[in-house]
Amino acid sequence: MPFPTVHPALARALAAQGYAEPTPVQAAVLADDAAGRDLLVSAQTGSGKTVAFGLAAGPTLLGDADKLAYSVAPLALVIAPTRELAIQVNTELSWLYKDAGAIVVSCVGGMDPRREQRALQGGCHIVVGTPGRLKDHLERGNLDLSSLRVVVLDEADEMLDMGFREDLEEILDSAPEGRRTLMFSATIAKEIAGLARRYQTDALRIDTVNRNQAHGDIEYQAIRIAPNEIEHAVVNVLRLFEAPGALVFCNTRDGVRHMHAALRERGFSVVGLSGELGQRERSDALQALRDGHARVCVATDVAARGLDLPDLGLVIHADLPVNKAGLLHRSGRTGRAGKKGVSVLLVPYTRRRKAEMLLASAHIEAVYRGPPTAEEIRARDQIRLLEDPILAEPAAEEDLALASRVLETMSPEVIAAALIRLYRKGLPSPEDLYDDPRDSGQRALGAKGERGEKGEKWRPERDDRDGGPVGRPERMAPEDVTWFRVSVGRANNADPKWLIPLICRLGHVTKKEIGSIRIFDRETKFEIANIAADKFAGSVKATEADEIKIEPSTPPGGRPEGGRSEDRGPRKSFDGKPPFKRGEGKPPFNKGEGKPYSKPDGDRPKPWAGKDRPAGEKSYGDKPSFGDKPFKARPYGDKPGGSGGKPFKGKSNDAPRPPRGEGKPFKPAGGGKPFKGPKRDKG
Repeated sequence: MPFPTVHPALARALAAQGYAEPTPVQAAVLADDAAGRDLLVSAQTGSGKTVAFGLAAGPTLLGDADKLAYSVAPLALVIAPTRELAIQVNTELSWLYKDAGAIVVSCVGGMDPRREQRALQGGCHIVVGTPGRLKDHLERGNLDLSSLRVVVLDEADEMLDMGFREDLEEILDSAPEGRRTLMFSATIAKEIAGLARRYQTDALRIDTVNRNQAHGDIEYQAIRIAPNEIEHAVVNVLRLFEAPGALVFCNTRDGVRHMHAALRERGFSVVGLSGELGQRERSDALQALRDGHARVCVATDVAARGLDLPDLGLVIHADLPVNKAGLLHRSGRTGRAGKKGVSVLLVPYTRRRKAEMLLASAHIEAVYRGPPTAEEIRARDQIRLLEDPILAEPAAEEDLALASRVLETMSPEVIAAALIRLYRKGLPSPEDLYDDPRDSGQRALGAKGERGEKGEKWRPERDDRDGGPVGRPERMAPEDVTWFRVSVGRANNADPKWLIPLICRLGHVTKKEIGSIRIFDRETKFEIANIAADKFAGSVKATEADEIKIEPSTPPGGRPEGGRSEDRGPRKSFDGKPPFKRGEGKPPFNKGEGKPYSKPDGDRPKPWAGKDRPAGEKSYGDKPSFGDKPFKARPYGDKPGGSGGKPFKGKSNDAPRPPRGEGKPFKPAGGGKPFKGPKRDKG
């Protein structure tokens, strides 16, 4: 349908840009019931929100006038979360209000604040900026909000997530009461609704997002990979699709630097985009993408927020998004303005459950497949070579003359082979990736927690070989496994609860590729399936930890006699001699002597016999004596000493004590007189 009635100056600008019909969000804000009202709009990324709020603010800013008159203070204020989005909005509003004579000024971080101050003091109609820089100009007195008629909050949910709530409240509190407030957000969360109730009056709620349906112009694919092959997987995905523009997302700045260096080394025209770059570097990177000098951009979530890059047909999630909103915002960079796009999630074996929950929460059904192979990429290259537009272009006479001279000296086959080599020269070579053949089915992943072509509920596979319970790992035959050892055992509190995740992380395998585990005192041996053994050996060698070492091993033998672990060997005594066995060898040593007993076993001291022990008979519990005299016990309170010591001369414990009160009178220390104070009451 054609655009509704808009201001003539805006209509001319739309026609010059080739806008024939509005998008759903543009049609909604131009409806009769939305005229002159506050708006709370939720729309998908790439749905034309910038042009939508520009058209919605037109009647309030222009009225019946043909052009905007000179104004010292701005009439409209647009707040965006990031520098890139603010600059992009500035560009869109500049061409939209060009015929209306509007002056658009941007105030963003990273730019010269003095230049922005001079632009604000020189007079303008629309100011576009980020919350931090706008608040700074407002506190310094450079920004006058007294004449505002319209305030627009673009990507309001993202600004709240980034911690700009206090800045937004200060700016909105400084705006006049009678202005219009337009809030645009991808999702209307509780915080957004609270902000709208506080700063909007009788707002019209417009929702153009289908909550139960993903972006129709975006195709989602989930590619399983080994955890140590993320960079190689990104290379193969870029080579498979060969999109004019691609965006690779990493979660950290270090990840952006590492991925940017890896892709540049392999021959891709790539730029990096992260928060640590200066404004000039960021602008140069975006300009290189728009001009076609760079084809790949590696960025973090914040740096790529709100980017609108031309011909961006591919988004790669090198690191899985943190939540549903991150997935939707990342993927929304492609499939914009009616164009088709592809969003690829790289899912390591150890993060598959995380990917399932992420896609299910976003109501997205993705095709689950293996990594692109080198053969598949070369087949695509052949098709692209034959369909290259340069082969269908008419040749000039000069080119035909040169082609005839080349044909006179070379055969057509040689010329065609040279053309193929020249075509492949600028293409990075694909990588050989590992894929688990037992998980190679083409299945759907994500939507409502379902997987499978028929949409059956996912459940752990049943062990059909031995009829085991659901989720029990499949037993592997001895000829199908390879044994490895890890240098921890019972002495290091080895336990399968943390050994299995450690093996999976260091060896880049899944739990089902691990067979039986045998824990010994100082080492642990375990099985790895033969199909993953070579890959496992290479991975543990490359990611060897400082305190834990994994290496190939032989199968453990049977337990030796006596139940000892085979890694400890036979039992030995402290001096290296065979251990003493009862009834053999020398008798035990006598206590207190360095020689064995000379008496036969019948003459050894008898154990304690209690009261029935004959007088003079020594027991194990008595104190040993050196003569024939029996041990004499002393009463409690006697002076301790040897057997011939003198008795204790003090009071014995058995002596009668004097009655209370009949003892000697109390004498203070130092010989002082007794206390002569008042007598105390008895009792």
